[in-house]
Amino acid sequence: MLAGKNILLIIGGGIAAYKVLELIRLLGKSGAKVVPVMTSAAEEFVTPLSVSALAGAPVRTALFNLEDEAEMGHIQLTREADLVVVAPATADLMAKMAHGLADDMASTLLIARNKPVLLAPAMNVAMWENAATKRNVDTLRADGCAFVGPDEGDMACGEVGFGRMAEPAAILAAIEGQFTEGSLNGKRILVTSGPTHEPIDPVRYIANRSSGLQGAEIARALLARGAQVVFVTGPAAAARPEGAEVIEVETAQDMAAAVEAAGALDAAVFAAAVADWRVAQASNRKLKKAAGKALPKLELVENPDILATVSQRKTGRPRLVIGFAAETDDVVANATAKRKRKGCDWILANDVGGTRPVMGGPDNQVVLISEDGAETWPWMSKKQVAEALAAKISEALA
Repeated sequence: MLAGKNILLIIGGGIAAYKVLELIRLLGKSGAKVVPVMTSAAEEFVTPLSVSALAGAPVRTALFNLEDEAEMGHIQLTREADLVVVAPATADLMAKMAHGLADDMASTLLIARNKPVLLAPAMNVAMWENAATKRNVDTLRADGCAFVGPDEGDMACGEVGFGRMAEPAAILAAIEGQFTEGSLNGKRILVTSGPTHEPIDPVRYIANRSSGLQGAEIARALLARGAQVVFVTGPAAAARPEGAEVIEVETAQDMAAAVEAAGALDAAVFAAAVADWRVAQASNRKLKKAAGKALPKLELVENPDILATVSQRKTGRPRLVIGFAAETDDVVANATAKRKRKGCDWILANDVGGTRPVMGGPDNQVVLISEDGAETWPWMSKKQVAEALAAKISEALA
């Protein structure tokens, strides 16, 4: 996807600079040419030799270098780039950009640029939440700069909060997104999301902890690439994605009917946490408890298997069918077996039994399981997972 693209990578001075080495490797694997520039502070965290070796290109550090300027002026660096990426984008670098300062190679390139810029911020949580930083971020957004991250989590300083640089895989997905706007134009994709509520009586129901956030973010990422999205959601807390055809449902049977009525699709992503069972005969009156009275017996029956039904269609099957597997043990083995049993193309498996909340939480860590094997993704925000998945879908449907 990035073959032949020139990425001008400006590395700021922060502990997160070590992640840039992996980013350079991923960019090279994707076919991009990386031209690295380092601030003097960045050299305190990673060596120019390491960066140069991975990039396969010399590192530019000094603004006043006779040999470099004779061969290729610093202005020419931005002219030959397809995209400028700043990672880590420190508070200092962003402040310089917002106020038009240019006192070193990196800041001079950023003010002299005529190409899009993608920023991956990284700093202490207090610095990120500082009023001055917020003003600078607002200014840079208004100037057209794109952002990826920062993420929330533990920091090198020992504090916790927003300020961690996005993971290299997420930054790569954001870079790909800069070149793939409209890559899903003309594609019609179904996304299911949220929980289902299976009534016991007019007051009570069977459900799960799904917030619907992951499904909503997937829909937004697909919309950003030009897809026409049919968004079928259970009673979820997450905001509905603007621009999608939103269909609200309550039960698994409702969701199955909405999916069946969706018509022709290029792909389907089943992110909903559908209840496996429902009460065979839900009461139309509230069940009462009373002293000495036996507990009510609830007869359960299986709900329709929406993923398997669509995956195993003889006619009208989408080119790409993707399921999710929420597991608490033997995650990869169970999800691999589920993919084969259901007949879908991909399964995104995650461990929902760990100490870090997934269902209802802002982050996710998935394993993409396909016929080719298992690909483990790092912990990322659900938005970043969605962007990475949208990039994969774009490639598969190209």
